[in-house]
Amino acid sequence: MIVEGAIVDADGPRAAYVRFQGERVAEVGKIGTDSTHGSERRIRGIVIPPPVNGHIHLGDAVSTREPPTGPLERLVKPPDGWKFTLLRSATASAKRRAIAAAVARMGREGIAAAIDFREEGEEGLRLLRRATRGSRVRIVALGRPLERPILPEEVERVLELSDGIGLSSAREESHGDRARIGTACKKARKLFGMHASENVREDPDVYLDPRPDLLVHLTEATDADLEQVARAGVTVAVCPRSNALFGRRPRLSALERIGVPTVLGTDNVMFHAPSIWRELEFAYVSNRLAGERVSPEFLVRAACVTPWNLLGEPEQARVQADGPSRPIVVRLPPDDPAYQLVGRATEHLIVRPASAKGGKGPG
Repeated sequence: MIVEGAIVDADGPRAAYVRFQGERVAEVGKIGTDSTHGSERRIRGIVIPPPVNGHIHLGDAVSTREPPTGPLERLVKPPDGWKFTLLRSATASAKRRAIAAAVARMGREGIAAAIDFREEGEEGLRLLRRATRGSRVRIVALGRPLERPILPEEVERVLELSDGIGLSSAREESHGDRARIGTACKKARKLFGMHASENVREDPDVYLDPRPDLLVHLTEATDADLEQVARAGVTVAVCPRSNALFGRRPRLSALERIGVPTVLGTDNVMFHAPSIWRELEFAYVSNRLAGERVSPEFLVRAACVTPWNLLGEPEQARVQADGPSRPIVVRLPPDDPAYQLVGRATEHLIVRPASAKGGKGPG
């Protein structure tokens, strides 16, 4: 199958054709120069690296009702917030089914990976692994030790089961515990992340010591804070729909202007469907509404490029012949492709090259 239209990847948007053999890219080039001379099926569309959900709480999927109103901390603060009461009351089988359904939805939407902040300690990680066994969506699981002050042996066991550790907030952890967790993650060559400046502004000197790989939200961060984060080379995950539910908005324009590496996530599944396409559209439209435009290219990078850099796999973010990436195709007009993706993409427009039918002529 040949896709004629545009590519949007780590090298930016551009007109091109992409020839697929199964899921792999066999050729990339200027439209009209492919080697098949019309002998393979052609469709119009946009080819992108497989998206990554840069921040999600999959365990929350067990809740399907409207969340209660009230302060954010009353809903999600451990250990006695509404969310944690919900998790304790739900059965393991109910949580497994809910997680599996949420991951299946991400798979249908073309998501290749998701970075999950998994609560409930070691057992929470085991449950997550059982629920997602066999899925095409790669789950990057950031676990969370339960005991405070931390127990080194528990941290070690959590790291054995996970891809790193994701903490609730720097404000809720002592410097000593953060330092020990950060050191353990670095030694194990695994990710270290935490939420920061979500509800109130926090001092970057606190949440950057020790240096995390990933910070989530920073909705209350100032320009000076974001500049300090950028200098530290730390990636920030933003979740516009979840923030909006509590009257907040990530500072996307500032993140783009200052040059902070940014990834896009859908946050708590109890609040919103884990759809990157909905997140992209809301992020763009809500910023236009607020009079603070963010470029479509920045948002597409946050979904399809920067997450792969965070995961140490930058080649996954390039559409190239014989590369490791397995791109997806979105059947949208290739004019102004980044805008098409943030404004019009849905799961129904995704074409999976490996399952596309053969034949000559345009699609």
